Amino acid sequence: MTERIMKSKLIVISLGGSLIFPPEGIDWKFLKKFKELILKFVKNNHRFVIISGGGNICRQYQNAVLKIGVVDKEDRDWIGIHSTRLNGHLLRTIFRKHAHPRINKNPYQKFDFREKILIGAGWKPGFSTDLDAVILAKEYGAKTLINLSNIDYVYTKDPRKFADAKKIKETTWNDFRKIVGNKWDPGLKAPFDPVASKMAEELKMEVVIMNGKKLKNFENYLVGKKFQGTVINPHTKNAI
Repeated sequence: MTERIMKSKLIVISLGGSLIFPPEGIDWKFLKKFKELILKFVKNNHRFVIISGGGNICRQYQNAVLKIGVVDKEDRDWIGIHSTRLNGHLLRTIFRKHAHPRINKNPYQKFDFREKILIGAGWKPGFSTDLDAVILAKEYGAKTLINLSNIDYVYTKDPRKFADAKKIKETTWNDFRKIVGNKWDPGLKAPFDPVASKMAEELKMEVVIMNGKKLKNFENYLVGKKFQGTVINPHTKNAI
C-alpha cells in the first residue's frame, strides 16, 4: 500500500477544513508543521495534490444564512465552496515557492503542472471536496487517496453517542458505505463523503482516513511504518 504511494511520487491529500480552520480560528501552528512535513518529502522529489476543505468558517457562514431564513441548498453549497477556495488560497500562499500559481477549482480540468504542489478547492454545488479529491486522484492516475481529518479512525457508530462503537482499522467500500449512506448535503459531517465513496468504489481506489493533527503518524504512513487510521480497501476480504 504505502510502497505504491512512495514509488508513484505523487501523493493526493484531501485536507479536512477542520484542520485548517477549527472553531477557535485558523490553526497556523498546525499549518506551519504541515508545511514542514510536506516540504521534507518535496526535497525527495515527491509531488502533492492537496485539496482544501472548508472547516468552521464554512459552517459559520452556512449557519448564519440559515438563521436569517435562507434555506436554499445551492446557495449554502456555494458559500461552502468559496470557503474552501479561501482556505485553498491560504495553502497556496503557504507553499508559494513550490506550488502551481493557480488553484484547481474544477477537478476535471487537469493542470499540466510542473511544480511540486498543486492546490485544489471546491468546484460547484453537489460536489464536496472529498469528491473533488477522488476525481483529481483519478485524473492524475493515483490509486490511493489520503484523507486527513480530525479523527483517528472511522467507527461503526458515533463514539460520542454510543459506548459500543468499534473502531475500524480496515474495511471494504461496501461496508463503509453502509455507515455513511448514499446522500450528501452541504455541511454534512461524515468521515468521507457518500458520493465520493461511491465513485472511489467504482474506481477501485483505496482511501486512508487518519487524524491529520498527528503529523508523525501521517509521516509513519508515508514511509511505510505502522500507523493509526482506517484503510478502505477494495481488495479487503474480511471487513471491519
